[in-house]
Amino acid sequence: MHIQKSRTQTLNANQATPPNALIHFYFFFCTLRNVFVGPANNSFGQGAESEVSFGELDGSAMRIGIIRTRWNDEAVSRLVSGIKEGLKECKVAEDNIFETSVPGSFELPLAARFLSLSGTVDAIITCGVLIKGDTYHFEYIADAVSKGLMNVQIQTSTPIVFGVLTCENESQVKARSTDPNNHGRDWGKTAVEMGLLRTEAMGGKSGGKDAGLGAVGLGGEKPINDKKGGSGFF
Repeated sequence: MHIQKSRTQTLNANQATPPNALIHFYFFFCTLRNVFVGPANNSFGQGAESEVSFGELDGSAMRIGIIRTRWNDEAVSRLVSGIKEGLKECKVAEDNIFETSVPGSFELPLAARFLSLSGTVDAIITCGVLIKGDTYHFEYIADAVSKGLMNVQIQTSTPIVFGVLTCENESQVKARSTDPNNHGRDWGKTAVEMGLLRTEAMGGKSGGKDAGLGAVGLGGEKPINDKKGGSGFF
């Protein structure tokens, strides 16, 4: 006997798998893979090595802000060291590198917006480490942070480098935060390249000592690395 499917059943059958379901399936697959194969012994372990090439970049006039997390401090500190090495290779003066910290990755977008609106830097590097756990916390934070940082740079026209590792385990973090494949080095160079691009696009205007919070109606400027002040950026 022929049974005709209802219209609702037909529509449900033709609907695509929801994106969230695909994400959950991916991480379930990765978990099984790590159990039976191991993360370092298969093609999924690739990607730690840099595949980006940079020409010679002159960042001597660039002012770069680094916003790092205190969560996963050891790995983030290694990445920040790599960032500074990359900036040094691009001739960025040490006095033009500013660093501040926030508790975790979720706080990075708002902190980046504050720094961007100050007008004191040409580019910002956000640095953090997210490691997948047993709950969906990882997925929510990673998604919110990446979208938040993209929105900030689009809204403020300040280049923001997404220097947040999103890894499945400590081994992947170590492979991407230690020499010779410390990703921080490339993030530093990326910030310089994008800062130079922004300066060129805006007719030579860059962040500097004459640019500050007053330009956006937020009060006077105070160096973000002023150790005599409080815990703020400025």
